[in-house]
Amino acid sequence: MRFSYLDHLECSRCAKVYDADSLQGVCTCGAPLFARYDLERLTGSFNLEQLVARESGLWRYHELLPVSSPEDVVSLGEPITPLLRLPRIAQHLDLPMLYMKDEGLLPTGTFKARGATVGVSRARQLGAERLAMPTNGNAGAAWALYAARAGLEMLIVMPLAAPPTPRAECAISGARLFLVDGLIGDAGALVVQAVAEQGYTDISTLKEPYRLEGKKTMGLELFEQLGWRVPDVILYPTGGGVGLIGIFKALEECQQLGWIGPKLPRLVAVQASGCAPIVKAWERRAETSEPWKEASTIAFGITVPKALGDFLILRALYKTGGCAVAVADEEILEAQARLANLEGSFICPEGAACFAAAARLRQSGWLKATDEVVVFNTGTGMLYPVTVKVDAPLLSQGVPIPAG
Repeated sequence: MRFSYLDHLECSRCAKVYDADSLQGVCTCGAPLFARYDLERLTGSFNLEQLVARESGLWRYHELLPVSSPEDVVSLGEPITPLLRLPRIAQHLDLPMLYMKDEGLLPTGTFKARGATVGVSRARQLGAERLAMPTNGNAGAAWALYAARAGLEMLIVMPLAAPPTPRAECAISGARLFLVDGLIGDAGALVVQAVAEQGYTDISTLKEPYRLEGKKTMGLELFEQLGWRVPDVILYPTGGGVGLIGIFKALEECQQLGWIGPKLPRLVAVQASGCAPIVKAWERRAETSEPWKEASTIAFGITVPKALGDFLILRALYKTGGCAVAVADEEILEAQARLANLEGSFICPEGAACFAAAARLRQSGWLKATDEVVVFNTGTGMLYPVTVKVDAPLLSQGVPIPAG
């Protein structure tokens, strides 16, 4: 049986077909390319029972991933991330069937490891030697470390205000790291120039087809953990939107394969009120978003003023009957503290934004107490120590601890 059933690449807007066996960027129309698989042949040679005997981990779904041989896989041991019940938060939000898919346990501490393991594997297999990308932090950290694992050169440009931990991950991996006093779009402009002048392969968000395939595995894992069915609602923090687009792609492929039924979960794109272009577009029922001016939020990973795949995010929301919600930084920090206090989970601010959004949607009645709800936490809070202010008393030697 084949390791991968990758067949070709297809434009997500105009459906133009491209060869999958050579390095590709975006379509000539400017839209991202999607990896397409021979699902008919896969259906005839594979059944879900075969997964049971396989080693747990992201690459267990290799038939629906683009790398054609196990020898070409670049991995740091990506586990299946847990799907956790949250009984105390569920009671607080009046959402009895609330779950969290916790991506903070992946290598590098975030869901970005998914895109990196698949994207770096495929890039190396196709002959790329020098990779370049702009990043808000965590994606660059993941790609830099996986590129080091693969023996590839990595160029990273990130905003000066990016969190210090992913900056350190990039630096210690040996990547060429540069900072820019601006936003991710400013970093992207420098990467475009370097790609044109220095021969790098551009692996910016949705400017190559395979990061999306790694993110897609979040959906595959979730559906398997639920017994090959879908929940009523999925909340996802949305900046560039690759994770949400990937989950929707997993939905479509699993339905075509007959692995899940016709039901679609309502997808919710969660943004911060300081940078909410998708929310504004969804409220207008628009097909694309407008660039957000003066973007700023504590949830730095979703500070994306204009996503290349905005039309794909909005398409997924409209097709599933979902919505887009913006929450304030104050709500995000409160939700982050509440998760740690009630459930012992120190989650990232982007994940906390989803819990703040769930509270808002439950109060409005959009979420019902009978809904089965899955919130994605996309990374560990330990990458964002600045979100927690520690004000602990200093005790002098010999002074007893005050009664609690």
